[in-house]
Amino acid sequence: MCNCKKNKQEHHGLGRSCGGFSTKIHGVCDALGMPILFTITPGQTSDYTQAIHCISGFTFKSLLAGKGYDSNSFRQHIEGKGSIPVIPTRKNRIEPVQHDRHLYKERHKIECLFGFLKHYRRLFAGFDKSVVKFKGFLHFVASLRWLK
Repeated sequence: MCNCKKNKQEHHGLGRSCGGFSTKIHGVCDALGMPILFTITPGQTSDYTQAIHCISGFTFKSLLAGKGYDSNSFRQHIEGKGSIPVIPTRKNRIEPVQHDRHLYKERHKIECLFGFLKHYRRLFAGFDKSVVKFKGFLHFVASLRWLK
């Protein structure tokens, strides 16, 4: 049984953002762009707060991520695993950190994965009001990607 209240927004994966209620999908894919892990959070959740949770249990040579994942603690966590963080710095960072621009171009694979997910209206229209149903359909669509 779920120990959370029935109408709690976190239970439904909903959160307030500028456009109203929304849900955010954090995804991890391999070097070929195949989905490995998805995490669902309320829409106002910052990217880097979920970053360490998303990559725990994985080993990799380098990790490519967007500017939203730029934080000192996340970079130190990646380097502590013996990997190279390939994350562009946010524009408001006092001391910019260099990244491999050539390797960063491979990040288009995760963008293509999310483009594939957007072909399924049920994921991005917000029809499912419970996280369990939403995540179940998300995993179903991810399995379709593996079958292609």
